Amino acid sequence: MKTKLLTALCALTVLASATPAHADEDKTLPSIVDLGLVRPGCFVATVGGSALFVLALPFAAMSKSVKKTAHSLVVYPARATFTRPVGDFSSLED
Repeated sequence: MKTKLLTALCALTVLASATPAHADEDKTLPSIVDLGLVRPGCFVATVGGSALFVLALPFAAMSKSVKKTAHSLVVYPARATFTRPVGDFSSLED
């Protein structure tokens, strides 16, 4: 009798402490698309933006907008390529 009561008490304790679980959303496809298409495109934009920045530098210096031009042509695409989490497109929507 003591064993059955102890077993029931243990089972009740285990069942009472269980928390509901749910599955995380599957991010396989967004990760594949990001690594296969978006990152290489962002890398090309970084390289092309760097080249355009060098060409636009004299004009940006005359208009005193070097920092804004550098951010638009180089920094933003570089961040999208190298620092953004894989499969996260929310930073590209800005």
